[in-house]
Amino acid sequence: MNPIIFTYCEGNDTKLAVFIKEKDKVKFLKAGSFDVIQTALDLEESITGLKIDGDEMSFEGSLGKKSSEERKVTISSIGLINEALKGFNLKKSLFVPTLTEPSIFYHVFEGSKVSNAAKVTQEIINDIHESKNVSIDKESLDYVELSDKSLLSVFLTGEVNCIKLISSLANYNHRRYYKIPSVKSAEISLAYYAAKRKKFFPDDNSLIVYIGREYSKLIFLHGRKLKHIGTALDIGTINLHTYDVYFSKILLEMENGGISSLDNIVVCGEDDSENLILSFYGTFPEANVSKLDFSDIDISSLDSTSKEKISSFSVPIAAAIDYFDDIEKIHKGINLLPRYVKEEQKVFQFGWHGFAMFPLLFLAALLITVKVLVNKNDLNQLNSKLEQQTLLLRQNQEILNKISDLNGKINGFSQTQAILDSASVGTGAWSYVLKKISSFFEARKNIWLTKLSKPDGETVALEGYSLSKNVLTEFAFSIKSAQLKSISYEALRDKNIYKFNITFNLPSFYKGAR
Repeated sequence: MNPIIFTYCEGNDTKLAVFIKEKDKVKFLKAGSFDVIQTALDLEESITGLKIDGDEMSFEGSLGKKSSEERKVTISSIGLINEALKGFNLKKSLFVPTLTEPSIFYHVFEGSKVSNAAKVTQEIINDIHESKNVSIDKESLDYVELSDKSLLSVFLTGEVNCIKLISSLANYNHRRYYKIPSVKSAEISLAYYAAKRKKFFPDDNSLIVYIGREYSKLIFLHGRKLKHIGTALDIGTINLHTYDVYFSKILLEMENGGISSLDNIVVCGEDDSENLILSFYGTFPEANVSKLDFSDIDISSLDSTSKEKISSFSVPIAAAIDYFDDIEKIHKGINLLPRYVKEEQKVFQFGWHGFAMFPLLFLAALLITVKVLVNKNDLNQLNSKLEQQTLLLRQNQEILNKISDLNGKINGFSQTQAILDSASVGTGAWSYVLKKISSFFEARKNIWLTKLSKPDGETVALEGYSLSKNVLTEFAFSIKSAQLKSISYEALRDKNIYKFNITFNLPSFYKGAR
């Protein structure tokens, strides 16, 4: 079981006690006492002093106006509180604030008793609103039955410094919050613990006197049930000069509570000395005066100083027993855990409308999932079709490439055919020209050809020599469209010869011949 840290805030005095439940025994692990100014307790809260009994650690001093020095002391004090809890896993621990006036308020309700707890709570809330003009949240209210069957309601209003102190400690350790499962009433827990420890008879009128450092409490019981809680006394060990002031206050509260006599007086708190007990014996000689006994608590882990001052932690001890017995269903304790603390500790901080959205979110998630699966299936089908179309495109492309090759071959064949036809025609023309020239030269023994050329696409040039000028003229006339370009005279050995140059159009010559 994780440690449970109980804090009791009364004025500037803040008690800290760490407990753990082992089998059937409650074990007191550590005790600490802090002097804390109850103001806004973020990391700028004012802490005037620190005294930790268990670790013999002390921090004394007083602060006036809030200043930079005060903030430094405040942060340092939170660090000392954190140091006092060193060795405990705070993020897994539970914190239980135990409150008293003025952090909590009491209201006696004598209205109708109904069996439904929710209706009782609502009637108490309505009664408080009518009598005190205060609006209460049902989460911040609880009640117990008094000995006369009336109901004593306990409620909170606004934020509580003792709870904010726990939040400040969490912020110091860079956490949003520490878990707070319950908030207890100091007087009701103390009354329950004293009735459990002492053997009060059913008709006994008993008084529990708790003496604090600044305030004191008077709690009256009839038998084993709570009867009356007196107004907090603004006297304690730091401002008490004589015990007589207690006796006058007790007599006044007995009159207010309709209590004629006292059978038992139980003393606890900061002062449970023999002198105090003897003083009570002198004023109430018929009452059985005793200290509150803590033998049911295992205090072996505490140091000697804390063991000697065990009574000063009466309220945290009583709250611990109240809390553990409530968990184990031994009795029904109160819980004043405010709504804002519950909301802060939620993993998902939703209101009722947020939780109402959960079914819609689930339905939306289901529909989106179905839609995604349908779209995924459609996408797979489209991908399959795309692959098929891609394969078909590749096949068609291959066919187009083959067709293109065939077109090229066909076009090339046409060109080849034209070239062949042209070459065939040209071959016939040249054959005719050469045959014509050979026939003319064969009949004439005085002319010969030295050069045959083709200066352009259709013109043919002939060069040669002749011994007779008339033969050249005759040769030119034998070729259609021939032109005798030039005749030049040259001497060759002992004879005279003529050099000629004749051109003609090959197609025209060949066409005329055909």
